Amino acid sequence: MSFDLFQTETTLITDMEALLEHPEASVADLRAGVAALLKGYNKLFKGTQKILRLSDRNEQHIKQAQIQIEKQKEALTQAHEAMARHNELLEETVQTRTRDLIRTQKELKKLVDLGVSLAEERDIDTLLENILMGGKALTYADAGTLYLRTKENTLKFVIVRTDSLGIALGGAGKKSVQMPTVPLFRADTGEPNHLNIASHAANTGKTVVIEDAYDSQSFDFSGVRQFDKKTGYRSRSFLTVPLKPRQGKVIGVLQLINAMDPQTGQVIPFDPELVTFVEALAAQAAMTLDNQMLLKAQKDLFDSFIRLIAAAIDAKSPYTGGHCERVPELARLLALAVCDVDQGPFADFKMTEEGMDEMRIAAWLHDCGKVTTPEYVVDKATKLENIYNRIHEIRMRFEVLYRDAEIDYLNKCMVDPDAQERLAEELKAYHHTLQEEFAFIARCNVGGEFMQKADKERIQEISKRIWIRHFDDRLGLSYAELKRKGTTMHTGFDVEQLLTDKSEHIIPREADTKIRDAKMGIKMPTPEHLYNMGEIYNLCIERGTLTPEERYKINEHVIQTINMLENLPFPEGLGRVAEFAGAHHETMVGSGYPRKLIRDEMSVPARIMAIADVFEALTASDRPYKETKTLSQAIKIMSFMKKDKHIDADLFEIFLKHGVYLKYAEMYLEPKQIDVVDISQYL
Repeated sequence: MSFDLFQTETTLITDMEALLEHPEASVADLRAGVAALLKGYNKLFKGTQKILRLSDRNEQHIKQAQIQIEKQKEALTQAHEAMARHNELLEETVQTRTRDLIRTQKELKKLVDLGVSLAEERDIDTLLENILMGGKALTYADAGTLYLRTKENTLKFVIVRTDSLGIALGGAGKKSVQMPTVPLFRADTGEPNHLNIASHAANTGKTVVIEDAYDSQSFDFSGVRQFDKKTGYRSRSFLTVPLKPRQGKVIGVLQLINAMDPQTGQVIPFDPELVTFVEALAAQAAMTLDNQMLLKAQKDLFDSFIRLIAAAIDAKSPYTGGHCERVPELARLLALAVCDVDQGPFADFKMTEEGMDEMRIAAWLHDCGKVTTPEYVVDKATKLENIYNRIHEIRMRFEVLYRDAEIDYLNKCMVDPDAQERLAEELKAYHHTLQEEFAFIARCNVGGEFMQKADKERIQEISKRIWIRHFDDRLGLSYAELKRKGTTMHTGFDVEQLLTDKSEHIIPREADTKIRDAKMGIKMPTPEHLYNMGEIYNLCIERGTLTPEERYKINEHVIQTINMLENLPFPEGLGRVAEFAGAHHETMVGSGYPRKLIRDEMSVPARIMAIADVFEALTASDRPYKETKTLSQAIKIMSFMKKDKHIDADLFEIFLKHGVYLKYAEMYLEPKQIDVVDISQYL
């Protein structure tokens, strides 16, 4: 509008100027121009007034708009400030949540790592220690105690830790805890003991959290106060968690004391979130501990069975029961010495705890096959011994001959009284011969290192003496004895040899061992008969007191041992028990039994077993068939065995150099057996 008024004014002025420039213009024209100009100015004035009025209104609108804009600007500023504060709060919240998440992740990782370490741990003492230390690490606790439930329904202190006081009792390699147990039931009423916080947790199976023990009225903390007063400690926050495996029976209690702020080190209450983690740890620890305790119980049961077998052998023969107990210890001592060697053929040889356990079990069971060996064979101290010493039968026959001679002498004197003196001399000489011959037979019965051919021939000559039997020798016999006697009748008056080898003395071998031996790789020759109890046959044994049949029966115990152990379902880690146990009578050159192995076919533990078995047998003081040997005598014999390659020469050298023989002697030998041994001559 203002533009149109301005354009009209300009046009009027232009027209007026043009009119004035033309002289021919009339007055009328000028008046008309002036009138038009005035009219235009009037219109311009009115338009200008209108514009001014509009401008006033616009100015008001502008002022109002400016005021509104200022208000909006202020509101926008406030909103921006609020948004900034919100963003700061949001950022702070995100940072807090991030820190919490990172912390939770760390605690979870701790928990997972603890769970893995607990699951992998096999030593119960270390496992118990790890459980407590894991709980302390999760909660930053200064102190803690781990209790285990006993069969007597008490809680036993097994691990105690207080870092600030330097207390570390229980666990692997540490001094055991000597503290009174906590009864789970009150002695006066028999009711569950809820006065003690640990017994309460065990009885209820629930976690207990105490912010300050001194403010608690629920439990008796008098013992805690006494401890604090004595040590200057201040027990404040408590977290007590039962160890409860899947079956639900509480097996122990984990108690943590004085949670610490990681930043300030101040004692604080236990964080509820961390309590959850500790409960998760306790649940996993309880399951792992329960499994380990179950495994230990099974192992203890297995060891008890092993000792039961040794006791059964001991019951059969008191002369070998001690052997079964001593060989494992001797084998252990030698194995430890071999593991300590850092040069030579055994420089790289090491045995794990599992391997040592495997050899220990093998050593305990190496003679388990002897349960199948008749004790009268194992204990056979004389050649004629069989359940009892049959020398008494032989002596009675000499007694019969002695009395028969007296009767014959008296009868002859009655017939020819004048020959009494001569007959008396003959009787005396005959009696002396009988006495001397029986003494010789008795000496042969005892056995020795070697029997001369002349002695065997003399036994044959003495055996030809005859005596008269008047009673039926088929009466009172078992079916098996009658079967061995055959159909030949020996009744009434019979002439018998003084010493005989009869058919009934032969015990046939009913089972064929060829298939068994081939399957097991047994190369030990098998005698035709199971036993031969012939009197002449036994008295003519060249060395010792055993016949070849009895020697085989005793040696067969190794076959029975291998057979028994190979058929046992040993768990992983005990798969070589049969191998270790079954090679203790093998030699380095294949002259042993039952498989005639050579050195390279035998493992180191098997060769260790062989030395342990030999040395124990040589030094044993409870054998009825030999004199007790001194330490030097035993070592000398073993040196000969080394030269003959019956035992491993390298192991024997370690046996001597590391003093294994002396350590064993101090443990098991009688003082009179322990003499000075110059080992230099055997190295």
